[in-house]
Amino acid sequence: MRLFLLVCLTLATLVTKAATPQLLLDAARFRNQDLTVKGAEVEIYVTVLSQSLTYMRRAPKAFQAAAIVTLEILKADGKLAYQETVTLKPPVLSDTTAAIKNPLSFQKRLALPDGNYTLRGRVRDQYHAGTEGTAEMPLVLQSTTKGAALSDLVVLARPAAKSPGQNNFTRGGYQLVRAPGGMYTRGADQLYFYAELYQAPRGQQLSLRYHLQSEEGAAADAEAPLDNIATGRPTSIAGELPLGPLPSGTYTLKVDVLDARKQVVATQTARVRRETETYAPAGAVAPK
Repeated sequence: MRLFLLVCLTLATLVTKAATPQLLLDAARFRNQDLTVKGAEVEIYVTVLSQSLTYMRRAPKAFQAAAIVTLEILKADGKLAYQETVTLKPPVLSDTTAAIKNPLSFQKRLALPDGNYTLRGRVRDQYHAGTEGTAEMPLVLQSTTKGAALSDLVVLARPAAKSPGQNNFTRGGYQLVRAPGGMYTRGADQLYFYAELYQAPRGQQLSLRYHLQSEEGAAADAEAPLDNIATGRPTSIAGELPLGPLPSGTYTLKVDVLDARKQVVATQTARVRRETETYAPAGAVAPK
């Protein structure tokens, strides 16, 4: 009888889910500040959707999950260029039936030489043995120092905020909160992004043009001046574009840097997903 009660109590401490843990990978390439090195500074952003995790009872009305995340960077020959394993824990919940649970994020900033790589993320549910989620994406680094160029676009869940601090979530003097997987859900009516312009033409008036278009043809456009152009160092660009009545779908965001004659001097694109019927936190939060 005591054994039966013990088993029941143990099972009662778990809020189990059969779902496989879900993981998203995002990466952005920035120019290496040491121009003598052929390569790039890469920001890798790993997001775990905590809805897919098992929450364990830690105390009365206190439940918490834990995800064990392994990030790997593989060279073209399959050898490891980098590997790290971290444990991420979301905030304690008093009620696990809540539909909205903030995703967890882990960000790494690395300098890598030019070449072809594969990013691989693996996540295990600490409280549900035998379940593992994986994600992979290619990464190509090919540095160039000729002419003006834009870094990759970092799609954000909220406006880039000026920040004097320095951590893995700050860049160019801004605090950046990524939109995992470039996803904008119900309640998000504005798209935000961050980028860096390198080798801006000297003594020229520059402006920005944004174009967002879906595979079905829905589109939005905007223009903005480009102020505070830096000389001899990257120019930080924090932009935004209203999503308005745009329907759900997969979009391509294109950002052009224009000169005074409206000629394109640099351009970059990013993929964005809009889900107007889905409500969920858009931005991942740093684990405590």
